[in-house]
Amino acid sequence: MFLLDEHQVVRPGEIGRVADITAYARSLGLAVHQVDLDAQFRCGGSRTYEEWVLRLLGLDGDAPEVWTGDDHFAVSLAESPYELEALLRSRLDAGYSARMTAGFCWPWSAPNGDDSLVADVRVGDWARPWNVKGDRAVGNAPASALWATAPGGFEQVGCVYTAQGFEYDWNGVIFGPDLVYRDGRLVTVRSASKGPALVRKGVSDEQADRLIRNTYKVLLTRGMMGTAVYSVDPATQEFLAKLLEPRV
Repeated sequence: MFLLDEHQVVRPGEIGRVADITAYARSLGLAVHQVDLDAQFRCGGSRTYEEWVLRLLGLDGDAPEVWTGDDHFAVSLAESPYELEALLRSRLDAGYSARMTAGFCWPWSAPNGDDSLVADVRVGDWARPWNVKGDRAVGNAPASALWATAPGGFEQVGCVYTAQGFEYDWNGVIFGPDLVYRDGRLVTVRSASKGPALVRKGVSDEQADRLIRNTYKVLLTRGMMGTAVYSVDPATQEFLAKLLEPRV
């Protein structure tokens, strides 16, 4: 039995396509029974939001559409990383869990000699560090596996490798320059990614495109109550503004 989501493949070499499993099973003379699970608990159980994300990222073949709302899930646009962080902190102060993530478009430095993290994620004069890389806390920053749940995790920006598999009440996502709006659609910019896997010569542009889109699919679906987004690219921010009402 395989339980899989093809849109959560974010590294080259990860195997998780229905077609591959089916082909191999049939080569062994085995019958394949596919069962599609449409219901979900993530994102407040909002199938509407999940479909909106797939359309936004071009993962289901349909064009992006305006978010019309869902009583079970909130989606909003922040005008700056400061506003995004303030929104999430207000949710945290109210007793909810909240985290901010971003596309892998900034370097990920080793800690400073004084056991502090480098503020690698920079947007204008706003800067925050990535989450800790390893299984040891650095100062007040928790180990990687505890970033989504430990109190100190809010002060760092999570990457897809840390956020994948976790949920929190309120989710903030920064779109980096690796996914931008151009000529009527969102396109990927492989050269803007700092993901080590995407610099490998054996990874095609087509594979890189899918991995970047899948990365944002994972990041956008971590929230249980709501998601707020912000893009560092002005044209992309304007595009998102047409799909979402800015937060009041």
